[in-house]
Amino acid sequence: MVLAHPTGNTFVRATARTLHASGWLRAFYTTVAAPAAHSLKWLPAAARRQVLRRQFNEVPASMVRTVPRREMVRLAAVALQQHWLTRPGRWASVDAVYREFDQHVAREIERDPPAVVYAYEDAGEATFAAARKVGAQCVYELPIAYWQTTQRLLHEEAARLPEWRRTLGGIDDPAEKLERKVREIEGADVVVVPSRFVLDSLPPHIRTGRRCVVAPFGSPLPVDPSAHHSRPVSSRLRVLFAGAMSQRKGLADLFAAMRLLGHSDVELVVMGSLYAPLSFYRDQYAGFVYEPPRPHHQVLELMRSCDVLALPAIVEGRALVQQEALASGLPIVVTINAGGDDLIDEGRTGFLVPIRSPEVLAERLAWFADHRESLPGMRQYAIAKAEATGWPGYESRVRSAVDAEPQCTAH
Repeated sequence: MVLAHPTGNTFVRATARTLHASGWLRAFYTTVAAPAAHSLKWLPAAARRQVLRRQFNEVPASMVRTVPRREMVRLAAVALQQHWLTRPGRWASVDAVYREFDQHVAREIERDPPAVVYAYEDAGEATFAAARKVGAQCVYELPIAYWQTTQRLLHEEAARLPEWRRTLGGIDDPAEKLERKVREIEGADVVVVPSRFVLDSLPPHIRTGRRCVVAPFGSPLPVDPSAHHSRPVSSRLRVLFAGAMSQRKGLADLFAAMRLLGHSDVELVVMGSLYAPLSFYRDQYAGFVYEPPRPHHQVLELMRSCDVLALPAIVEGRALVQQEALASGLPIVVTINAGGDDLIDEGRTGFLVPIRSPEVLAERLAWFADHRESLPGMRQYAIAKAEATGWPGYESRVRSAVDAEPQCTAH
């Protein structure tokens, strides 16, 4: 079996780990796998940090095959702020990296055919075409809502909140890229999705004509409860938003909720990358504390200084930040479109709110402010939910995906 993903994020690593442990994995293809740190001294420090994150200890080094050229240039260009190289359509754009990677994996499959190929969105068209030529089974993991649903929701947001359009990454994807997404999924025998929201976004002919498995991403191991700073009840309620500062993630609705809330004892902390100057966000709601992006362990430290995570997302797949928050002892206030409705035990691990509903969101945040005495118990429920939704469940469903029933079902 061949597994192929250009960057190898958390859920890809879990897939690699379980496929290797099962004895099924023959090769894992990615763009960059970190070598020894001393060999990267020529890279700018920011790019070097990114490369060093690409260490794949889940499988033997002999199984890892890389296609590094274009991705290394992209990382260096981003670090040096040479954005002319990475803009859409340019040589080192993300899309160019993915397409070159896809074509390379396709050539390798034709040269040495596997029995099964496991690929991902935007990097599977040529891979699956080659797999079909050699009679290999094609497994496709779609980590976010299907493009038709995503485009519909994003264009609705652009009409509802035109000033936030600049933050809606992906809204201007060219037709050719969207057509490739169609060809990819139609080339798959099995479709793996992380939530019912993503499953429901699939076109009916895909849900009925392909094998589909819902495999929710796992939660990290909970932190040591003693490491969670128990803030006194008299402190201000700290509400955390963590992620790209986009209306895809519902930040405009969270700002609107804070304006409605009017609680002087509630503080909003926003941690993430900017899509617009900071002044734009201050114009929308001036009273938030901005925290820039940081290494993952520092993100978790910030979480443990807060009380509640709010993610009123418009379109996601299954936002991992929800589960990181639970593992850090934070109850969550999220939408079904964040892909984690199964994580919500109402009033215990948090609350589910409708999309585009600042009024309901404000009510839920006000409840936390008025029921501070409930937070210690909710922290324990959050940690217990994280323990019950770890990565072994995801890995089990991935293993079942190869032999899934020929219909879309949740396991």
